[in-house]
Order: sequence, then C-alpha cells, then structure tokens
Amino acid sequence: MSLSLTQPRVTTVGDFFALLKPRVMSLVVFTGLAGIVAAPGQLHPLTAFTALLCIAVAAGASGCLNMAYDSDIDALMTRTATRPIPMGAVAREDALAFGWTLSVASVAVMGLFVNFLAAGLLAFTVFVYVGVYTLWLKRRTPQNIVIGGLSGALPPAIGWAAVTGDLTLAPVLLVAIIFMWTPPHFWALSLWRSEDYARAGVPMLPVVKGKPHTRLQILLYTLVLVPLGVTPALIGVGGPLYLAASAGIGLWFLWEAVATYREKNELKEPAAHRLFGVSLLYMTALFAALIVEKLIGLPALSLSMALGS
Repeated sequence: MSLSLTQPRVTTVGDFFALLKPRVMSLVVFTGLAGIVAAPGQLHPLTAFTALLCIAVAAGASGCLNMAYDSDIDALMTRTATRPIPMGAVAREDALAFGWTLSVASVAVMGLFVNFLAAGLLAFTVFVYVGVYTLWLKRRTPQNIVIGGLSGALPPAIGWAAVTGDLTLAPVLLVAIIFMWTPPHFWALSLWRSEDYARAGVPMLPVVKGKPHTRLQILLYTLVLVPLGVTPALIGVGGPLYLAASAGIGLWFLWEAVATYREKNELKEPAAHRLFGVSLLYMTALFAALIVEKLIGLPALSLSMALGS
C-alpha cells in the first residue's frame, strides 16, 4: 500500500504575520511616529517605543480582523485570493482569536503605560476599522472608504496624545490630511481593480457610480487635499522642508489627478496606476519632512513667516 505524498498545509509564524497587513502597518507606524516627534514636549524613549508598538499591534490586529471577517470576499478577488485564510493557511476562527487578543492587549498596554487618551483613540481606530468599515459599510455603500478612512487617519493624533495627553488643532490637521488623502489613494487602486470588486459584490465607487464619476471624485478630493497638506507649515507645525515637500509633491499629486480625470484608456488605467504610486510618495514625503525637521532642529514656520511678512 502506497502512502499519499500530499501533506496538509502547516501554519507558520509567517502566515500569522501576513494577517497583520505589514505594509499597511508600516505606514500607520510612520505617521504615528510623526505625531510623537512633532508634538511639543518630551517622551521617555521607552514610553515612546511602547506607544509605537501599541499603534503597530492595533493596526495589525485591525488588519487581521478585516481579513477574517472578509475572507469570503478575499477568496473571490485576484488581489486578495492568496491571503492566508483563503489559501487555507490559517483558520478563520484562529484569525479572529488572534486579532481580538492583539486588539485588547494593545489598548490595555497603551492605557497602563502611556495614557488613557492615547488608549481611547487607539480603541476608537480599531472600532472604526473593524466595526464601522469592515462589518457595516464595506458591503453596503461606496462611501465605505471615506468614512472608514478615519481609522487610518488617527495615528498622528494618537502619537501626539501619547506625548502631551491632549489634542490641539495641529494633530487634528494631520488627521484631516490623511483623511482627505485616503479616498483618492484607494479609488485610484479601485479603478483598475473594479472587476475584482464587482465579482466580489463590494460596492466600490467605480462599480456603483462608474469610472468617470470616480475620476471626478478623485480630482475634487485632491483639489482640497493639496492646499490642506501645506497648512501645517502655516500654523507652526511644519518648517521650510515640510513646506517645500508638501507644495512640490502636492502639485505632482494634482497633476496626476488631472491626468486620471482625463484618462481615456479604461482597460489598463495607466494614469490611475501612476496616481496610486504618487499618493504613497506624497504621504511618505509629508510625514518624513516633519520627522526630519524635528530631528535636525529646523525651526517651524508661522503664518507670518510663511507669507513673508
């Protein structure tokens, strides 16, 4: 009697790590770090590390729970079919247990070792991403990414609150920038992935309203985002490096948004591909400028300085 050579798939640490959406997590940690660095005051390095770790773990936990609750959708989409749950590498129940354990632990540690405001904001991000976006809006409305995007926008405010224990206009403005950036960023992706979303029954904007309407919305959001992205330099949060970065790459973002609006090749969507890449560079450049300025000691600008008075 011959033995079958087929062996069951063994779950690895790498499978659980993939559930955390590490690429998304890295951007969340980066913007959270910018909030910590840009905030007035000092934070003990160990406390700062704890805050960043909690932000990272909560972001990963949210991604894990999103994959668990959306595993049926993921199995139908080319972009997500190779994720651990659709591939059978991790059971949905194990992913749910893993995600909720990490969520509770990250919020608890933030509250115990940093402060309660930062912990409350962290809990709110998990609630918005899992409860509001994943379980409520994603399958019901094309505005899912607009409202649900608040969760990904909050890390700078969490980092700021970790240092100061309060919130002011500055962190709210940083949150607003990410909030306005999220729709054009994801709608650019959805333009060339619209068939995937349609097959899975997800009412993304190109599926429900069509590609021309989506391109218009991308342009309108970008027209608001680009001047908004400059404003931290006008209220004393950003300095000359931030002003140059936000203005320069903001104009590039706008240029590509206009090109996407005028796109004629609906099959391959080359302009949308470029816009998606530029949107990632935009977010990286803005928050990198904030971090670098603080680390090298460049003075922040004020409104009067920026206007040359």
